[in-house]
Parts: sequence; C-alpha cells; structure tokens
Amino acid sequence: MKRFAALMLTVCTVASLVGCSGNNASSAGAGDAQPQSQPESETKDEVGEKDILNMAYQYGLAYAPLTIAQEKGFIEESYKEVTGRSLEIVWTQMSSGPDINTGIASGTIDVGFMGVGPAVTGVTKGLGYKIFTNLSGQEHGLMTNDDSVNSLGDLVGSDKQIALVNIGAIQHVILGMALSENGYDAHALDSNIIAMKHPDGMTALETGNVALHLTSNPYIYKERDEASLHELNEVANIWSADRSFIVGVASETLYNDNPDLYAALCDGISDAIDFINADVKEAAAITAEFDGNTLEDEIKYMEAGNYKTETKGVYELAVFMAENDFIDASAKPSSYSDLVFDNVNGD
Repeated sequence: MKRFAALMLTVCTVASLVGCSGNNASSAGAGDAQPQSQPESETKDEVGEKDILNMAYQYGLAYAPLTIAQEKGFIEESYKEVTGRSLEIVWTQMSSGPDINTGIASGTIDVGFMGVGPAVTGVTKGLGYKIFTNLSGQEHGLMTNDDSVNSLGDLVGSDKQIALVNIGAIQHVILGMALSENGYDAHALDSNIIAMKHPDGMTALETGNVALHLTSNPYIYKERDEASLHELNEVANIWSADRSFIVGVASETLYNDNPDLYAALCDGISDAIDFINADVKEAAAITAEFDGNTLEDEIKYMEAGNYKTETKGVYELAVFMAENDFIDASAKPSSYSDLVFDNVNGD
C-alpha cells in the first residue's frame, strides 16, 4: 500500500531516526507560530521515542488533504508501518507562504504547504528545501465592491486597495501575470496591495474597508454570491484550477537524513488526496466541521478543486517570475528538476 515508502527503502540506506528539528510550533492563530513545549512524559511510548515533524499550512479548501491526513493519521500510520516508531506531527496554521518560508529558513518548520509562487521563491533563494508534492489546483478571482472598477486598467495609477495574502504570494504573481497579459507592467499594482489572510480579506471587501480582494476557494465562491460585488475577469482566466496552486515543500535535511520519514510524508499526503478523490462527500463531512461550511456547500467547494500529487505549470511560473522580477533573474531555474525532489511528477 505504501508505494513511496517501499521505493525509498529499496534505494536508500536507512538513516538513524531522529526528529527533523528540535523546535516545535503551536497550532495557534495565523502567522503567530509560537514554540510549544512537549512534556517529557509524552516523548516516549511503549515502542520507543516519539519522533516529531513540524508542519505549516494555511487557510482554505486548497489545503483539504491536510485536514484529511491529520484526522485520519495517514502520515503517522505510514511511518509506524515502516519503522515501528510513533510520530507526532505539530500542525501550525500560518497566514502566507512567505511566513512559512521564514519558519523553514529558521529551522522551526520542516514541511510547509504554500502557493507555488512562494515555493519557487524559497527554492531559488536557497532556503534549503524543494517541492515534494502537489496538493491542489484552485480557481482564483479578483472581486470588487467599487462600481467604477471594471478592469485592471481602472486600477493602474489609482489608490484603490487590493487585499491578498502577501507580497510574493501566489496571488501576487497571478495578479502580475494578468497585468502582463493585458499590456501593463507586472508590478504596476504592487503599491495597491494590502496583506490580509483570506478570511480577513473577504470581510474587508464585504464591509468596504478595501476595494478589491484576490482570493481562492472557498472565499471566491462566497464572494461571487454577494450581489454587491462584481468580478474583474482578467484574473480568473490566468491560472486555471488544473494548474498547481498549493504545493508541499520539505527540507533537504529531512529528504537526505531521514528517508523513512520523508517516504511516510509522501505516502500520507498521497493517501489523503486519494481519499478525497474516491469519495468527496465523505471527505467533505470531515472538513466541513473545521471550515464552518454546511455539508452541501463543502461538497460543492471541494468538487470545484483539483486534488492531485502531480504538479502542472510550476516551471512555467518560475520562468515568468524570473523574467518579471518576482525572483532574481540570475536565480532562474534551468529545468523543472531544479525545483522538485526526484519523486515528483509533473512540469
């Protein structure tokens, strides 16, 4: 059953099993990862020492496989099958990919899930990680409450604020691609951006505190249901749901020094994605409790997503970022393999 685990055991010399890092992060609020000490009594069980994996993720149904993996214990189950040891995963919810990059660079996070834009940035900056899986593709949209705004051209040179998760986030890159596609500089609206996590951006748009919000599933669908809002269609057509939106990145230390744990991570995420694709209604019954949606809405939102482990468009996006100053031009990857570990399929 555990495909990647078997492969890794065949090709890798089993490393001594140690935790990926000695720092644990809490699963408190977004962007506020705080150290969470583990009581000494919880570091051992009847089998032996308990290994620890620090993982960070963000908001929205693009991350649904992580909720499934967490609730079903897929990663822990895979690890125990291979090693006989217990694994404790510390889950931390953060507000943006750049925040996760900071955590990985500091050594407090081992594995992160983020938009492909920040992932490309981290790999090309040499933060010590690569992409180990795709997670999902999702539709994006740019909504506004301002009747005078009907195109990106209406925004260029204005002071109208655009809420999105952060400068450097995938939404920032998608906005840049839409601008470039329509004849503007990719950074023409950088000064209009105000950083907000997705749920806060939706609230700010609905209350009139910002003029626009660039967001994804489920927030874009909720905003489209609001009669007082309308959409700028240039963004929706730029990065479709069949392309990579959220990817998982793992530290090179984890990949090189703990092949069993890396294999369990890959298999656990794959199992969670398979679970969603096999029965979206059963998966939605699990995730709806955490997302605060009705089961009917949760099913609709999940069906709109594209959950798979293969990447699509990652290298294309990296080239655009290098050619349009989202990353240093000298850091432009020469091939897809520069961005991913060798178990990853896609482009």
